[in-house]
Amino acid sequence: MTRELFWLTLTVILTGILWVPYILDRCKVRGLMGAMANPSRNDKPQDDWANRLMFAHDNAIENLIIFAPLVLILNAVDYSSWWTVFACAVYFWSRVAHAIVYTFGIPVLRTAAFAVGFLAQAVLAGIILTLV
Repeated sequence: MTRELFWLTLTVILTGILWVPYILDRCKVRGLMGAMANPSRNDKPQDDWANRLMFAHDNAIENLIIFAPLVLILNAVDYSSWWTVFACAVYFWSRVAHAIVYTFGIPVLRTAAFAVGFLAQAVLAGIILTLV
């Protein structure tokens, strides 16, 4: 496994588990049956942090759709460099930071974490374009 694929794997795992805390909050607020029921306008609202984490999870999924193909393209063309590994690591840690600061409701840091992740993706895309 390349180092880029390692960081992609960690990112997939992170994205895959972000739902757990907000679903546990849903069970706490609505009860187990209420959490498993179809959504309704009459549902009790979840805690604010859980709603923010749900939005962070949605954002993580949306950005994984961009990050994963970039890493897989690099793998397919058998290209790896210090920059690609660094960009993948930065992307992963920016997603960790984004989830944490979004959950705690820190708007400026949330935007900064997102921007860092976007720049890491831009670095990967730029490197791929130079290989063509």
